[in-house]
Amino acid sequence: MIAFEHSVFALPFALLAVWSATDGAPPVAGTLWVIVAMVAARTFAMAINRIVDRHLDANNPRTAQRELVTGALTTRAAWGGVAVSVTVFAIALSQLDPITWPLAPIALAALAIYPYWKRWTWAAHFGLGFAQAIAPVGAWLAITGELTLAAVLLGLAVGAWMAGFDLIYATQDVESDRVEGVHSFPADFTIAGALTLSRVMHVTTVALWVAFGLAAELGALWWTAVAIGAAMLAYEQSLVRPDDLTRVNRAFFTVNGYVAIVIGALGIADTIIAP
Repeated sequence: MIAFEHSVFALPFALLAVWSATDGAPPVAGTLWVIVAMVAARTFAMAINRIVDRHLDANNPRTAQRELVTGALTTRAAWGGVAVSVTVFAIALSQLDPITWPLAPIALAALAIYPYWKRWTWAAHFGLGFAQAIAPVGAWLAITGELTLAAVLLGLAVGAWMAGFDLIYATQDVESDRVEGVHSFPADFTIAGALTLSRVMHVTTVALWVAFGLAAELGALWWTAVAIGAAMLAYEQSLVRPDDLTRVNRAFFTVNGYVAIVIGALGIADTIIAP
C-alpha cells in the first residue's frame, strides 16, 4: 500500500539538499535521521491518501485492486500506520535542527490535505508539487537550520517536476474522474491541454535546475546532470500523445525514477569533488 519504490522521486533530492547545504560533508547521524524522517513522512502521506481515496479507488478500474478496497488491509490497520509514521517522524525531528519542530505541522498538513485537492480544484497537480517541494527544503533546514535561496530553488524545481509528471499520470483517469466528479486538469479541460501544461512545467524544471546550480555554485558534474535530466524529460514527453496514452506508466515511473537518481547522484558527487 505504501509503495516504497515511489520514494525514489523525492529522496534523492532531499539527500542532494543535505550534501549541498554542507558543501559535500554532511554529518552521518543527521543524514540518517533525514532519511528516517523522509520514510516516515512518505508512509504517512501514502496511508492518508489511500484511506481518504478508498471509496473513489473502488469505482476506478485502475485502482480497484488496492489493499483497502479488496480488504487485504483494514482501514484500522492503515490508521495504525499513520500513527506509527507520525511517531517515527517526531523522533527523527528530535535529532535534527530545532527549527523543524514548528514547521513539521505545515509539512504534515500539506501531505494530509493533498488527497482532498482533487475534490476541490483541477489544480491538484500543483498541490502535489507543493507537498513534494517541502522535502528538499525541509532536509536543508533540518541539517543547517537556515533557509537559503538555493534550498528554495531546489524545492521549486522538485515541485514543478512533480506537477509536470502528475499531469501526465492523470490522463489515465479522465473518464473515471468525470463520472465521480473528481477534478484534474485533463478531466476538467482536455488531455491535450494537460500534456501542453506538463511540457511547460518540465521546461520550468530545467530552468530551476540551472538556477539552483548557479546559486549553489555547483560544477561540471551538475551541469552534466542537468543536460541528461533535460534529455530524459524530453524523452518522457515524447512517450505520450493525446491519442496514444499506452506508455503513460513508462513515462510516469520508469523515466522519472531515472531522472531523480541521475540528478541526485551526480549532484551529490559534484558537491563532494568540487574544490
